[in-house]
Order: sequence, then structure tokens, then C-alpha cells
Amino acid sequence: MNDYSLRPLGHVQSPLTEPSAAPRQGDEGAPDCWLVFDRDVRPALDGLRQGDDIVVVTWLHRADRSVLQVHPRGDAGRPIRGVFATRSQHRPNPLGIHTVTILDIDDLRVHVRGLEAVDGTPIVDIKSALGPSGRR
Repeated sequence: MNDYSLRPLGHVQSPLTEPSAAPRQGDEGAPDCWLVFDRDVRPALDGLRQGDDIVVVTWLHRADRSVLQVHPRGDAGRPIRGVFATRSQHRPNPLGIHTVTILDIDDLRVHVRGLEAVDGTPIVDIKSALGPSGRR
């Protein structure tokens, strides 16, 4: 198997400090927070605008990478499923995928709504969110 490497491009700055306090999904009560980028990726932020929806890819650094099955949403009343059939943060490669809305941009800091990641979570990429098919 080939080796792959990712490097953090920045980190999340959030009032959420414990995963247990974070909502399961960003649209379930996540506080507004900041994406703080490293200076060397500044040119990659060009073209982002207030109001844009973007997809933030994070490395869920506090996840348990040995977990292969979970009760969905942590509900023991639901049958166990493989993590690939869930949105669990615990998984072999703990990438988080978050669609958020840009509220403001201040140089290397991007203020967003809808991100449930905890403070200090590494950012590995962002992409523009796709609009409906035919309007892209």
C-alpha cells in the first residue's frame, strides 16, 4: 500500500473544546467559529466571499482510528453498523466533511457558521460547495 501524507493548512478556532459538547452535525446547533489559515496558503483563499457555502475537510485528531463499527449517532437502541455507513468521527481515516457558510473574511481568518469541529481541529482542505446540477 502506498503512503499518503496530508499537512494541516490551518486550524479551527471554536468555543467548542470537548467532542462530547459538540453537536452531531453543524446544522444541529454548532456555534459560529473561525477557520485560521497558515500564511503560506493565503493565495488559495483568493475568490472566497461572504455568503459562500464551502466544504471544509478536517482531520478529526481526537477520533479513535481503531473503531470499525458503531451505534449510529451513539444511540445504543440502533443496530451496530460499519463506520462507512455512518458519519461517525471514529474511523480508520478520520476525515471530517463539513458544509459551512462564510460570514466574514479577515485576511487569514474565515468566520463560518455550521461547523461542529472542536477548537484546534486541523484543516486539511476547503472546496467550494456545489450548487444544484445544471447551475454549476
